[in-house]
This record gives sequence, C-alpha cells and structure tokens, in this order.
Amino acid sequence: MDPAHVFVFGVMGYLYLKRKRKRRTWVHEINAARLTHGHFVTLYRPLRERDPAKFFNYMRMSIASFDELLSRVREPLTKRDTNMRPAIPPEEMIVITLRYLGSGCSLKDLHYSFRVGRSTAGEIVRKVCQTIWETMKGECLPRPTHTACLEIAAGFWERANFPNCLGAVDGKHVRIVKPPHSGSLYQNYKHYFSIGLLAVADANYSFVYVDVGSYGKDSDSTLFRNSTLWNEIESGTLNIPRPAPLPGSDVAVPYAFVGDEAFGLSTHLLRPYSGTHVTVKKRVFNYRLSRARRYVECSFGILTNKWRILHRPLDVNVDFCVDIVKCCCILHNYVRARDGFNFDDTLTVVGLEDDVNYDIIAVNR
Repeated sequence: MDPAHVFVFGVMGYLYLKRKRKRRTWVHEINAARLTHGHFVTLYRPLRERDPAKFFNYMRMSIASFDELLSRVREPLTKRDTNMRPAIPPEEMIVITLRYLGSGCSLKDLHYSFRVGRSTAGEIVRKVCQTIWETMKGECLPRPTHTACLEIAAGFWERANFPNCLGAVDGKHVRIVKPPHSGSLYQNYKHYFSIGLLAVADANYSFVYVDVGSYGKDSDSTLFRNSTLWNEIESGTLNIPRPAPLPGSDVAVPYAFVGDEAFGLSTHLLRPYSGTHVTVKKRVFNYRLSRARRYVECSFGILTNKWRILHRPLDVNVDFCVDIVKCCCILHNYVRARDGFNFDDTLTVVGLEDDVNYDIIAVNR
C-alpha cells in the first residue's frame, strides 16, 4: 500500500477514536422542568387550594384523609437531599402513587405527567405501597378480636338477615402480564394470567382479612386452604366466639364464614346447597347465604372501581404486583372508614345496598 494512503488512513483512525462520544444528559430536559411544569405543581396544588370535590376525584380521597395518610407515612418516606439533586418530598411521592393506583395509568405516563424518570416513578410507587402496607395494616386490617367477631356477626344479622356470620369469603383473580419463565403457573381457568386475592369482607364492605400473591392456577378453595386464616381456624387460634343459639331457637350453632360453591363445607365455612331440585327451606337458606355473600363481591367491585389500576393487567414483576394489591386493599378500608362511599365508585357494583326483600322473593318462588 502506498505510504501516503497508510498515513491518511492512520489519521482518519486517530480522529475517529478521538471523537467525543455523545453522552446522555444527567437529567433529561423534560424531568428538569419537574418543579415548574410537573402535575404536582400545575394540577395537584391548584386542586387542593381551590376545588375539594375535584381533589377527591383526582386523589380518590378527601383532603383531610390525604393529610392524615401523609402524616402516617411521612417519616419512612423522607430522604435526604444530596449534592447532586434534591430528594422528592413524601407528599409528591404519595401523589404520584395515588395517581398510578387511582387512574390505572402506566409508569411511562407518570414520567411525562410528573416529570420524573420512569424507573424513578416505579421505585416511588413500590416504596410508597410497601410503606402504606407496613405502616397501616395494623389499623386498617387488624387481627379480629372476640368483640370484633361479634360485631361483624351482628352486622350481617342486621343487614343481611344471616345470623352467626363471621364474614363473606371469596377469591379474585388480579390480571397480570405473564411473568417470564413461569409456564402455566399464573394462568387461571379463564385463560389469562393472574395472581390470587383471597378476602373476607364484613357487612360494611370493608375487608377483614386479605391474602395476596398465590398462583393464578389455584382455585378459591385452594387459596382458602393454603391461607393463614384457615390455619388459624384449624389450630383454634382464631378468636371465634363460642357457638350461640340462632334467633328464635335454643340450639347452639357455630359461628361461620360464608362462601360460594367453590369452597368446601366445614364447621366454620358454609356454602350453598347444590343441585336444582332442592326444598323450599334449602332455597331460602341459599338465598339468605347469597345475600350475605354479596358483600364480599360488592367489596371487590368498589375496590376495583376506585383503584383502577386493578382494571388492567399489571405490567410489573410479581412481587411488585403483590405490593400494589396489598396497598389497594389498605386504601380501600382507609377511605371507606374516613370518607364513606363515592357514587362514581359504585356505579357498576350490582347488588349494592339493594332494598329488595329477598326473604319474600325466595319463599314465593
């Protein structure tokens, strides 16, 4: 090769290697405008200051409930500022999380609306969900005491006309994106991928017990038999009151949970009579039991209508999915106790506060 060509190629190679590589910016220009153009500044603060009704719709809870929630979790969420950047305050972290849970948006949507990185948004949501669960589960999902069990039973007798009922139990499939290398473990009988949510609800549409994270392939009965609730029932460590007479009778009957046909019959779990040719008394019993059982079904409806992230497949890893569902259950009880019902959250919940006299209908069928 001509020495001149060698020289030219050598110079070109040297210049190529010396060329500065294009570096990524430390903070993207979109995220750099968080303090001036992010939704925390442009939307959350104006709604808080001027329109409590729209704030409720935006945050899924009242201003007073939001402030109380913030006071509970502020300390574990507080981080120190660094020389590189200031920390995101706990108030903004909660706003980001509640928007994710309440609107059903994606983490990428949070990136554009709140001007934070997508990975940062994911870290914030998971941290807040874990903190809410750990901080508030003792208050919002306490272990039922003997007195609490009697109060639950009184509520079902008053509102559902079903005595000695400790709660309505049912399972729900929470849709997820198929986890990698999981085979058919998370595929349920409806042929989509999910994790299991087992819950017990009282007559006020609040959750008394939740168990989250089982494989989607497991049935409701399997969820119940594998739960800590069943273990406590079997071991006698659950605070179940002693058998008490039914109204108008002197025969002592055990207190029990009520479930649908998917659950197995036991001393402390009642299910409907099976078959189509049943007696009038059995039909009345089935109708009474169905009336009591609808409270957990309505609770699931209220849960998913308020926290709309549960309306779509969760596109995060399974452990993150479990954190999300647990947090939604805590927030369901928290908002239910402080703010009551919001009409928009119950529009599609069939059977909620139905005033029909089920006993008359059942007997006259």
